Amino acid sequence: MSPTLQLTSVHLRVRDLARSLDFYTRQLGFVIVTAGADTATLATAQGAPALLQLTAAPTAPVAPADAAGLFHAALLFPDRAALGHWLRRAADLGVAFDGFSDHGVSEAIYFNDPDGNGLEFYSDRPRDQWPKADGDKIAMFTRPLDLPGLLAAAASAPVAADTPPLAGARWGHLHLRVTELDRAQEFYNHTLGMSLMVSFGDSARFLAADGYHHHLGLNTWTHSRRAQPAGALGLASATFARRGTATPQTLHDPDGIALHLTSESS
Repeated sequence: MSPTLQLTSVHLRVRDLARSLDFYTRQLGFVIVTAGADTATLATAQGAPALLQLTAAPTAPVAPADAAGLFHAALLFPDRAALGHWLRRAADLGVAFDGFSDHGVSEAIYFNDPDGNGLEFYSDRPRDQWPKADGDKIAMFTRPLDLPGLLAAAASAPVAADTPPLAGARWGHLHLRVTELDRAQEFYNHTLGMSLMVSFGDSARFLAADGYHHHLGLNTWTHSRRAQPAGALGLASATFARRGTATPQTLHDPDGIALHLTSESS
């Protein structure tokens, strides 16, 4: 059964396009689909659809620390071994990691791009292994990641030398800083047809469709007090494919974050 909702594309404004392309291609393993003087689109492998757009904005302002915006965009790997293979390669190429976490439902690696845009690369555990609480409710948590186990999984599943580092990966979820959780949740539930899956009181909520652990994270951990500034460096827009969308739409959430809706992806 095909999903009813999927994050299909992320668009970022960056200070120096050449610098960002070097990071995303050489260090992370994306491949260029199109490239011009001011913008480029990237995919996870040759022949795969573009899922990341980078636009040069050399004079764009930096968003204030208390502004809403991107917390991280999360790339989902097909399995644990694939994530382990990528981690070994990225470490060899000098990627500076910010953290490694086991969330029960997934195993995650965190880092930033050269402009400070947050990224998470992760793999899911099988759904029947997701921790539960209060009956059938998903119970996410944050614990140290078993890095030796992750690397051992990669070692036990060797791949051909020419296998693309991001083969089979796609966007899994988007995590945003917001000013008001209730208002943001209401907007995204209505716009994207999601439901609340996990709540951490007044600090974070995780929303999803199709029983997933989350397609969207919302948090107030950085005490955001103002909307995302128009034209600032960082997240320019995110595109979700939602079943039942008759015509493409462009909306802005209550914090000014641009959202594109398209019909169900193939």
